[in-house]
Amino acid sequence: MKSILVTGGAGFIGSNFVPYMVAKYPNYKIINLDKLTYAGNLDNLKECENATNYKFVKGDICNRTLVEKLFKDNDIRGVVHFAAESHVDNSITGPQAFIETNVLGTFTLLDVARNYWMSAPHQFRAGYEDCRFHHISTDEVYGALGDTGYFTENTPYDPSSPYSSSKASSDMIVRAYNRTYGMNVTVSNCSNNYGPKQHPEKLIPKIISNALSGKDIPIYGDGKNVRDWLYVLDHCKAIDLIYHKGKSGETYNIGGHNEKNNLEIVDAICSILDKKKPQANGKHYKDLVVFVKDRPGHDRRYAIDATKLINQLHWKADENFASGIIKTVEWYLQKK
Repeated sequence: MKSILVTGGAGFIGSNFVPYMVAKYPNYKIINLDKLTYAGNLDNLKECENATNYKFVKGDICNRTLVEKLFKDNDIRGVVHFAAESHVDNSITGPQAFIETNVLGTFTLLDVARNYWMSAPHQFRAGYEDCRFHHISTDEVYGALGDTGYFTENTPYDPSSPYSSSKASSDMIVRAYNRTYGMNVTVSNCSNNYGPKQHPEKLIPKIISNALSGKDIPIYGDGKNVRDWLYVLDHCKAIDLIYHKGKSGETYNIGGHNEKNNLEIVDAICSILDKKKPQANGKHYKDLVVFVKDRPGHDRRYAIDATKLINQLHWKADENFASGIIKTVEWYLQKK
């Protein structure tokens, strides 16, 4: 049985990815290493916690001794690296944790993997030639777009926040380990994810939660900041594909091609809730929207060109925003 280390598997995307992999690959032992900060939740992994090919380990990716022990004890043959501090607002008020986890943590994992898999630069230990390190990043490393155009894999990095700059740094370290040491790495930069299990600090679950609680729904600035929205299970399938079929040293952009501004997001959610769980007072949920002061360095528009992933690896999103947002709202309604 081949052991794959998934970091941050109790977070939003990781807790969708881990059950998907556990079910799809019974010949893989999925080892989930998560620090269980406020963003990690083991309740999101109940569907696989008793699976024979799944194991959870509580720990910090910055703890080199722990990571080395995990590699040795489990003979780790692959890494899928989600673990990161990821909330932009938090990176503005407390950037240190982002540098520690996203930069130092990524370096620690890479360096342990290199020493375990390789005997010298560009020389793998016998039997470890296929070991791969896949690093999950974000479209925010590219900065902001104007009203037109898309981020491609060749777009220059121009991060705006401590969060995106820490992710840009980790991306560069991963690529350096490929060029300097010949490590088998792949990188993916994704657009905004949404779907089940997302932490309530994020836009879509916050809108749903506040609406159902009758609280104000805060929208930054004029609400016209645009993001490309990707349903989380489509992202998980893309990562699976890149990990198994992607070319070593390559970066792949993953996007849903679903550009929506925040006003369109809140309109869609409120309309669904009006139909599925109308307020007792007869009012529309949209009446709860309030506009608040914009956050510093708030990028105006992101949009991903996923042509490389589509053409080279034949990936295709199964959900568009209209179908994905209904599934998302229904999941949160059932949770309530």
